Amino acid sequence: MTDALRPMTAKPRLYEQVLDRLRSYAAEGGLGAGDRLPPERDLAARLGVSRASVKQAIVVLEVQGLVEVRHGGGTYLVRDTLDAEPVEQLVERRRRLPDVLDAREALETKLAELAAERRTDEDVSAMDSALVHMRDEIQAGGHGIEGDRRFHAAVTAAAHSGILAEFMRSIADQITESRHESLRQPSRPTRSLTQHRAIFDAIVARQPGRAAAAMRRHVQTVARVRLLDWDPEENDEQGS
Repeated sequence: MTDALRPMTAKPRLYEQVLDRLRSYAAEGGLGAGDRLPPERDLAARLGVSRASVKQAIVVLEVQGLVEVRHGGGTYLVRDTLDAEPVEQLVERRRRLPDVLDAREALETKLAELAAERRTDEDVSAMDSALVHMRDEIQAGGHGIEGDRRFHAAVTAAAHSGILAEFMRSIADQITESRHESLRQPSRPTRSLTQHRAIFDAIVARQPGRAAAAMRRHVQTVARVRLLDWDPEENDEQGS
């Protein structure tokens, strides 16, 4: 059918070559969402590499939300392509994500506290609308990304702090990255919605300490992502 799985030559980060071959294999074979990749043992034999190098490539695809690895059941495409960002960009994103999450915890915890003290009826309406939007996105099969963005923006507005809002705007792109990273984790959208509601309830009740604690728990959940468990240099072997 295709020679995408022909034996490989050695070079640094051999798993990157495995990734290239898997992308070609999926494209040339017309694979789409729900289709299964060959077992790791078969891939390693056909590519002439170790199973460790194949496993590392599969982990990268999993981190990028392109495949789902089912325990004992194989690896399945989540989308109709295995094309994604270059590994070097992924490595850079992994490098800066902890700093972004630290900043989010510091800023958003304080914003939730202030929102509970200062929120207006209009602020409550905006937060409630964002939660409804996120719920509808999830029920439609999405990740709730836009609803998530709207909710955190509404909390920021409800704090009525121009300086903190400016700080949030200054890292908006990085926050967007962390949002996408978190919400594509299995079962995460529903959990995030539940945590948002806990934050909302505390703000509505004008309980600053409770609101801050709920936001801190939420951002700590956001920090638990597959990307941070991935070691780009792990099992980077040069052959079988």
